[in-house]
Amino acid sequence: MIPMTIQTRVQTPITQEHIDFYRENGFVQVDNMIAPDELAELREFLEEAMQNDGDRSVSTDKKGGLYYRVLNQKVSVWRDHAGMGRYTTHPRFAEAARLLTGASGIRLFHDHGLWKMPGDSKATPWHQDTPYWPVNEANPGMMSLWLTLDDVDERNGCMAFVPKSNQLGKLKGIDLTDPQNIFDYIEGGQADAQKPVVVPLKAGSCTFHDGLTFHYAHANSTDKPRRVLAIIFMPDGVTYSGDPHVITDGTGLEKGQPIAGPRFPLLARKG
Repeated sequence: MIPMTIQTRVQTPITQEHIDFYRENGFVQVDNMIAPDELAELREFLEEAMQNDGDRSVSTDKKGGLYYRVLNQKVSVWRDHAGMGRYTTHPRFAEAARLLTGASGIRLFHDHGLWKMPGDSKATPWHQDTPYWPVNEANPGMMSLWLTLDDVDERNGCMAFVPKSNQLGKLKGIDLTDPQNIFDYIEGGQADAQKPVVVPLKAGSCTFHDGLTFHYAHANSTDKPRRVLAIIFMPDGVTYSGDPHVITDGTGLEKGQPIAGPRFPLLARKG
């Protein structure tokens, strides 16, 4: 039996099976998120965005740096490249996020290009995303779309997740260049019963994961970069903690108020 997609104003590949799996486990795999012609175009756009200096996007490290060996990352590529803006704010992606979370509305937090470079590549250690974001703890539902532009497996940096680990709550942020063991911060070893799930993907497919879900990316042992577009979505109404962050600094957001405005557009809404 072929699962039926959820019918909304914006068509997505999301089925009820995807929704049920995501809400139970804190992550889900979605195949063929973009078509082959979109994949070819997005590869071109993201290559341009990663190779060119812009005055709005931010590179998190330089070639040869400790973080660069984990990830050659550029944050907010959509702000420097109109073509990337079309994909980062794509209604299909945002509506998929809304369906999975059950939120009434979905806003963009930011995007980032994630190149895991060949050569002296390091694994991305087990971590949660939420500890790095300037949002109040009473705001559940932030999540990431991780869209791969290359076939990925354990040889070149595919992802792995610990099912249901998002139910453990917000733990300590991990230093990705000198990592601690996130499992040491779990009281009573509650995640021991859940074994990590490795998720190889074909190019154009993706995963979605909750900001509290433990995840990991293998090192890249091949001779080519592993290219990914990641997009961070948040339910409408998420409030600002006031903590410093490259995305929110200088935006005029007020502590305790919802994160909104032109830098954080509403991309999908129910009804």
